[in-house]
Amino acid sequence: MVDISQKVKQIVEEYIEPGYYFAINRGRQYGKTTTLYQLEKYLQDQYMIISISFEGADDLFDSRENFVRGFAQLVTKELENESLDANVIEQWNHYEEDELTFRNLGDKISRLCTDSDKEIILLIDEVDKSSSNQIFLSFLSLLRDKYLDREKGKENFFHNVILTGVYDIKNLKLKIRPDAEHRYNSPWNIAESFDVDMSFSPKEIATMLEEYEADYKYGMDIDKLSNEIYAYTSGYPYLVSQICKLLDESVWKNKYFGDRASV
Repeated sequence: MVDISQKVKQIVEEYIEPGYYFAINRGRQYGKTTTLYQLEKYLQDQYMIISISFEGADDLFDSRENFVRGFAQLVTKELENESLDANVIEQWNHYEEDELTFRNLGDKISRLCTDSDKEIILLIDEVDKSSSNQIFLSFLSLLRDKYLDREKGKENFFHNVILTGVYDIKNLKLKIRPDAEHRYNSPWNIAESFDVDMSFSPKEIATMLEEYEADYKYGMDIDKLSNEIYAYTSGYPYLVSQICKLLDESVWKNKYFGDRASV
């Protein structure tokens, strides 16, 4: 595995610690989910991490009531994993039918953040699955309004919200009615721009090759090979992995290089 610990530390120092909300938008198989996983591991002792995904959750966006109830259920699973006090979880799970509104969901989150011993970070993967949906935009509006209230010191809310997806939700077009024109209408204007380079540098590629060389001892020139792989892939994680996979399965293990493995 490529060692991405420096990227994780950069994200923590530049985005997590200041309390920013932000989105990670990169192409498919660019390592977004892997980065979230590593970030979660890094932060789990200091923060409470609520990590959910909108993958396969299309029914959440059928109605506002469905979204509020479904989102609350997704959060419940995470709270149970945190082994929180039963009273905290019970209070989170309690709601009346007339409370299934975004306003009440925001109040529930604020109470949860107040009751928690740790600051809470919300991670949502595959966030652009239903990002042109009005209900999703209402959810973003909730996050924005609560973020602004938090900044003014009016109430507690998530320390960070991290959204990941292929497309930048600030630039998606919303079509309110079938006969209406598309228009830009994203309330995610409070988000900090995410500028961390997610591609693999030659130095990072070398960490994977070093681990491989320690196991198989082919005598490869790691510095030269890592730069060559970078030249072919520009550090795109999927292509880096595929080239290394081909080298492993079709070249080195079949000894096509013979005694020229260092070339």
